[in-house]
Amino acid sequence: MKMINPFVTKGYAGAEYFCDREKETKDLVLMLTNENNMALISPRRLGKTDLIQHCFAQKEIKNKYYTFLIDIYATNSLSDFVSVFGKSILEELKPKGRVIWEGFVSTLKSLQQEISFDINGNPIWGIGLGNVANPSTTLDEIFSYLRNADKPCIVAIDEFQKITEYPQASNVEAALRTYIQRCPNATFLFSGSKRHLMGEIFTSPARPFYQSVVTMGLSPISLEKYEDFAISMFEKNNKHINRDVIEEVYHRFRGVTQCLQRVMNVLYLFTDTDLTCELNMVDEAINYLLNMLSDNYETQLSQIPEKQRNVFRAIAQEGMAKEVLSGTFINKYRLMSSSSVSSALKALLDKDLITRENGMYMVYDQFFAMWLLKNGR
Repeated sequence: MKMINPFVTKGYAGAEYFCDREKETKDLVLMLTNENNMALISPRRLGKTDLIQHCFAQKEIKNKYYTFLIDIYATNSLSDFVSVFGKSILEELKPKGRVIWEGFVSTLKSLQQEISFDINGNPIWGIGLGNVANPSTTLDEIFSYLRNADKPCIVAIDEFQKITEYPQASNVEAALRTYIQRCPNATFLFSGSKRHLMGEIFTSPARPFYQSVVTMGLSPISLEKYEDFAISMFEKNNKHINRDVIEEVYHRFRGVTQCLQRVMNVLYLFTDTDLTCELNMVDEAINYLLNMLSDNYETQLSQIPEKQRNVFRAIAQEGMAKEVLSGTFINKYRLMSSSSVSSALKALLDKDLITRENGMYMVYDQFFAMWLLKNGR
């Protein structure tokens, strides 16, 4: 399907609208099809999920495997995990026909009273988060299906570090590791955005998943690749864009894919057919987005406790903040004590409002940081 706007901002839309990642795609497909469990680790907004879907769309995988993408970002317990896991498998199998999905549903004996059917006889997953009464039993049934499926399976679990927040997290890790070891018919890809937590899961000798995966990182798409992609998207639709426009957007957002796509989406919108997108349109596009997001950011800011809000503002002003517990940083932004800043940092990290990379803190949502600076908040 041809997109109205080729700069897609809401998920994977096919290879035509997917920029580069040729090496990463080749490496992931090769490793997964050779039965290597993988961990894909990078900050959010760089396109991990789209890369996974792009890999699943490659002929080496699409024609030979059942593929399941399980997003556990919203889960808080093993019960939630099992509910999302089961629902994701069912939704993926439904379009493949009754014989296929019936094989899965018949395995879930613990949930058969909870699965209903629509007027066409298609199954409906009616189990909400936290409502799986016996998650261990249901998880055993899900893995029984994976072991005995009529095709090999590839299971991608997105935001895998969430399991560290579950009650009795160590037991959950150990149980999953055991299930995966005993499931030769399935290969697993664990995707995560919190490097320190993912690192602890897979590199600590004391953890169940130690040395059980091949780890792969994800860096921003190169400027040259993104320039070529953006220019081709404009040209295919009888529009034009100067390279300096793309360079400006790329550097402002440090190559973060999601941010680039959102700004380029608006620049494409603002450029009429047969005309050229110029450098002076960049600020116009960014301000347009900030105005659209203003009410949301106003609400978010009001919900952050004052001490955390002050640290959040300070990090936004710095852009990339280092030595945030030093007297210099604390005095510069009139913060409280280092212990107060330390507790605020932990809370902001837990809320995904900031991120830490290579010892430096940044606001996760770069548009939020820009909005703060623009409005003097």
